[in-house]
Amino acid sequence: MKLLDWYILKRFLQTYIFVVLVIVLVVVMIDYTEKVDNFHKTHAPGNEIFWDYYMNFVPYWANYISPLMVFIATVFLTSRLAARTEIIAILSSGVSFVRLLFPYVLGATVLAVATYFMVNYIIPQANKVRIAFEIKYINDSYTYSGRNVHLKIAPNTYAYLESYNNSINTGYKFTLEKVDGNLLQQKLSADRIEWDAKKKKWAIIDYKIRAIDGIKETLTPGTRMDTTLNLKPDDFNSDFNLYETLTRPELNKRINLLQSRGADGVETYLLEKYSRDTRPFAIIILTVMGVIMSARKSRRGVGWQVALGFILAFTYLLFFMLAKGIAESGNLNPIVAVWLPNAIFAGIGVLLYNTIPR
Repeated sequence: MKLLDWYILKRFLQTYIFVVLVIVLVVVMIDYTEKVDNFHKTHAPGNEIFWDYYMNFVPYWANYISPLMVFIATVFLTSRLAARTEIIAILSSGVSFVRLLFPYVLGATVLAVATYFMVNYIIPQANKVRIAFEIKYINDSYTYSGRNVHLKIAPNTYAYLESYNNSINTGYKFTLEKVDGNLLQQKLSADRIEWDAKKKKWAIIDYKIRAIDGIKETLTPGTRMDTTLNLKPDDFNSDFNLYETLTRPELNKRINLLQSRGADGVETYLLEKYSRDTRPFAIIILTVMGVIMSARKSRRGVGWQVALGFILAFTYLLFFMLAKGIAESGNLNPIVAVWLPNAIFAGIGVLLYNTIPR
């Protein structure tokens, strides 16, 4: 790396950190203004507000806006270099425009790698604490309201619950069926099931087991039976932003579980998984695009280029949210939804590249 590379890289990272800190500070102030009444109403301790909520809120938002802030930082830095004719001087000295991109791409790559590990392993751990705080002090107490719940808990085993009370971890009108193809082999019916926290098992109360072997049937009644099922009380707890609290292995496990059960809502977790993969690429794409669109000296000044950068950045965010909403409704493949904004903006960057002085 040459002195020029270090100069651009240093200023690029400094500008990025400054922009992120400013925006996150504004977001924190707005969030506190909106939630201060909830903090007083629920008597949330000050130390928990600071350490459990905001100390985990800051890295979440810093990571969330990272691609956009990289873009803004790139536009701000490059437009200032162009306004002082430094870009023209660099290109006139024989440095190609592609070579000029090197320190930007290097800085973006460092941020992209850090973002990948943050979003898959570190941020989810912080979100566990932050969202637990929100559920306890900000959101209303959760009550499971599902009725007539059908679940596939094993390849040939299906469970049914008429209702479930999550405050006492008890399900009512429970049925467990084992089938072979289209044939019912065994059916267990019970008045209720209760979770035994000490044994980590379900207690099946007042049950009847109907076993079918060809034309022969047997009926076995009982008052209590402890058993292990691929079903946990957590399956009936609040899933408020649950996808944000899962590390990469936990997210894959959750997706596999929902797919094996044929449950609804798997698109949300697939979108989260794929968006974590696209975020590092978005940082690099938006960085290159930011350099391309702000490398030309504008008569309107740096302010115009920075404002245009903000417009394009929020257009990207709006487009991503729109595609994500369509995918969550099941009308668009999750992979297509998360990669489409990057593909479109990469195409815009290629078109802009043909307009810059080289």
